[in-house]
Amino acid sequence: MRSLPYDIDFRARARRTQGWGLGLLAVAGLLWICFAAGIFFPYTTADGRDEDECESRWSSEYLHSQRSSCVAERDWPEMTAVLAGSIPFAVIGGILWTSGSVSHRMAEHLAEVTRLNEASDARERRSS
Repeated sequence: MRSLPYDIDFRARARRTQGWGLGLLAVAGLLWICFAAGIFFPYTTADGRDEDECESRWSSEYLHSQRSSCVAERDWPEMTAVLAGSIPFAVIGGILWTSGSVSHRMAEHLAEVTRLNEASDARERRSS
């Protein structure tokens, strides 16, 4: 039985696993971007009466102008929930991407070793 169809299928599965890992890492990255936007960019509150402009949490003015509407609009549990929600995506994505990469690389290595062994065997047969 030839091993080429199995090898092609194995490499396709490895690339698919790698793709899933990259997709999950992208989702984690989007969640990190959402978290960073909440920390670094100013925002507005709309409490029904008027709109207040709030400084970003990262600026030094935020500590001095903690209006109740600004503090209530974006509180830390909400922000850390976004960050904590990204952890499973990042971990599973990293594992899948690494697993797919290693599998694909090992398939390439095995193919090269097999090719070198066959070339060496062919040389030995010609010399004898």
